[in-house]
Amino acid sequence: MSDAIPLDGRSLTLEDFLAVARDRRSVAIAPTAREAVTASRRAVDRVLAEDRAVYGVTTGFGALSDRVVPRSKALELQTSLVRSHASGTGPALPEDVVRGMMLVRLNSLLRGHSGVRLVLVERLADLLNHGLVPWIPEQGSVGASGDLAPLAHLSLALLGEGAFARPGFAHPAPAGEVLRAAGIAPLELAEKEGVALLNGTALMASYLALAVADGRALLRAALVAAAVSYDALEGSPEALDDRLGEVRNSPEQRAVAETMRTLLAGSDLSAPRATWKGQDPYTLRCIPQVLAAVVLALDFAERRVVPELNAVSDNPVVFGESEFVNGGNFHGQPLALALDTLAIAVQYVAAFSERRTARLVHPALNRGLPAFLAPEPGVSSGFMVPQYLAAALVNENQTLVHPASASSLSTSADQEDFVSMGPWAGAKLRRILDNTCKVVAVEWMVAGQALELRHPRSGGRGSEAALRALRTRVTAWTRDRSPSADIERIAAAIQDRSLVSEVRATVPF
Repeated sequence: MSDAIPLDGRSLTLEDFLAVARDRRSVAIAPTAREAVTASRRAVDRVLAEDRAVYGVTTGFGALSDRVVPRSKALELQTSLVRSHASGTGPALPEDVVRGMMLVRLNSLLRGHSGVRLVLVERLADLLNHGLVPWIPEQGSVGASGDLAPLAHLSLALLGEGAFARPGFAHPAPAGEVLRAAGIAPLELAEKEGVALLNGTALMASYLALAVADGRALLRAALVAAAVSYDALEGSPEALDDRLGEVRNSPEQRAVAETMRTLLAGSDLSAPRATWKGQDPYTLRCIPQVLAAVVLALDFAERRVVPELNAVSDNPVVFGESEFVNGGNFHGQPLALALDTLAIAVQYVAAFSERRTARLVHPALNRGLPAFLAPEPGVSSGFMVPQYLAAALVNENQTLVHPASASSLSTSADQEDFVSMGPWAGAKLRRILDNTCKVVAVEWMVAGQALELRHPRSGGRGSEAALRALRTRVTAWTRDRSPSADIERIAAAIQDRSLVSEVRATVPF
């Protein structure tokens, strides 16, 4: 545990989040957080001693909040809440999403405004540190009173009544058996603890934090692929002039253009033209402007999610010695907006990339390269159909990119009459990211072949490094073969960051 990440409810960074969610780093509860949790629990004890009516402690939930529950039923109330709300369906959430979700909920409770006991936060930490991943269905949350159904399935696992995922197995394992094998006692909920576990934005925050990291990595890969295409299509470096971004007052545009200039430095292909060839198409000439919009979306999403990693999204929120404030911190609208915005931006990357791939294989547009880059056009089809794949994935993205948060549906007998739909925004964003990774993989493959056909004239240092990295994974196209395995291999190397890392080792950007 010496390398455990300390949690205090206030200082969790995006880097630490990723270390726990994806790299399985352990966590430790900071002493200050233990004190804060203990103090907030005393406020619940006071309410119980005074027999006060407090939402979620001694009342029903949602549209049943006007029903006061007898003290003798207070513990049953919390357990019944968890059982009844565990109504999700569909495939299990991925491990990184679930670990991130557990981490966000734990960190929120450690702020000391939720009234839970120390044993509850310790149990959540135990699950993370033992590598236990609750089985949580993807579907069922509308992202308003928190991620109720997913968090209820998480809570059921804590109680020993749900299930845990088993890597390599199609079916989950009963939670009771898994907890016994790990030496962890099932949790018995006390007053306020069921609602404290369920009222939160943990799933949406996990989706968004992971998507920000993946989106930034994908953008770097897309920039490299674009540079290879720029060289292969003999693009003019004029469009990458820093002064264009300066006069547009766009630091994002200037940053993208600088990256492109770095990757293309030393090129014989994207060099100043001796004779006028006309303007380049937008997918070359407007790379700084279009991808600057993606940078803006990523920055917006990160600015929203980092505070949420350390936010209190419970209801009611405990302040001082006995004050319970009812509000709507569990509402996911800000996260849903960021998720939907990022989905649109990632689709820009895919659509932009596919258009360059289409130009590379088009004999009337690729500036003298063979039709479809085929070794023997006619006899061989070359890269004709990989472009079909890219087009199909872009079309799929076009249907997925409709903003989930624009479509509220009322729940809980109209008590919860405007909801965010953020969890669906997160789920489809992951699909869009995966699709876009494959689209960029197709461009990298096709542009690499095109660049090779331009030799002995060489591309920029970054483009040639990208070609070398490509060729360690995929051989040159000398005769037709199935490209499916090649595309999957390149996409996997984009996702694990290795492909871009090899380029950056030669040309830092």
